[in-house]
Amino acid sequence: MGGAAAADREAAYTIDDLCAQLDNRLDADALADIRRAYAFGASAHEGQQRLSGAPYITHPLSVARTVAELALDADSIVAALLHDVLEDTSVSRETLEAEFGPTVATLVDGLSKLTHLTFSSRADRQAANLQKMMLAMVGDIRVVLVKLADRLHNMRTIGVMPADKRHRIARETLDIYAPIANRLGIHTLKQELEDLAFAALYPLRYRVLAEAVRRARGNRKELMQKIEVVMGDRLEREGIDAEVTGREKPLYSIYHKMREKHLSFHEVFDKFAIRVIVDSVDSCYRTLGLLHNLYRPVPGRFKDYIAIPKANGYQSLHTALFGPHSIPIEIQIRTCDMDRFAESGIAGTAIGMATYGMRPVPEIQ
Repeated sequence: MGGAAAADREAAYTIDDLCAQLDNRLDADALADIRRAYAFGASAHEGQQRLSGAPYITHPLSVARTVAELALDADSIVAALLHDVLEDTSVSRETLEAEFGPTVATLVDGLSKLTHLTFSSRADRQAANLQKMMLAMVGDIRVVLVKLADRLHNMRTIGVMPADKRHRIARETLDIYAPIANRLGIHTLKQELEDLAFAALYPLRYRVLAEAVRRARGNRKELMQKIEVVMGDRLEREGIDAEVTGREKPLYSIYHKMREKHLSFHEVFDKFAIRVIVDSVDSCYRTLGLLHNLYRPVPGRFKDYIAIPKANGYQSLHTALFGPHSIPIEIQIRTCDMDRFAESGIAGTAIGMATYGMRPVPEIQ
């Protein structure tokens, strides 16, 4: 499951690629610190290899790439590059602090502490307790964000691990890490963690469901494109500037819904959905009214997460409509800011800020 391909991807991404990715938002001093951290980490991990056979430094570099994609600050990226040096090399915290300052040393030390958290049971109560423990034992939310990026890369390369370790890590990812990503509102990361864990735990079910979605996608593609055009044209005529795009429900979300609600694949009608991005809250509600006039609403399917956001801060209007041939279609309507938060969650709040700083950990109910 992706071992050799993952190794190839690791080797293809370089520190130059990372710095180019960051060039438009970090200054020269910050980029110099990142290059210095990479060189320091490469030296500390010299001679170490991943199970894929790739040099070990490719792992922290990949973690730093994800951290950069989450738009975190330079200290977070430096910590990502150095996140295993206290655990896996002879480097001390004192040396780390002398080289990169107290903030980076504290972040890396926090990551080392999280490494020792393990669990032995699938019990929901214990999983919830571990989620709380992870978030409570760090004083800076950036530690958790880097840890999530670390787990994501380990899941992307999980195919090279022995079967027992693969199963344990995938189970832990599904029970602990994906829910934490969800609580922090980082939906793109949460969805990828869930799908990777699903594929590792239940490879046959994953393949069967992926094939079913592929066939359904082929049958629905033309219809969805037509609906997108009709909706876009209607909104444009009414003076609403909107981006209308199709969205495919992640495989694990489909599987979870089938299991939880005892549905067949064909009974899950939000496998494919349409997302409408507009420029204001007022336009969200105007769009809702226009689309409800364009197609008949499915009774009981409207949810207003703008007026009453989800616990993790997510905001959007959700509705479902009977489209052509009475095919039900899920619709999400939100502003550009809401969409950014839906994708990046709490990590996205760092965008455009001069410093990220120490942030309190969100309380888990």
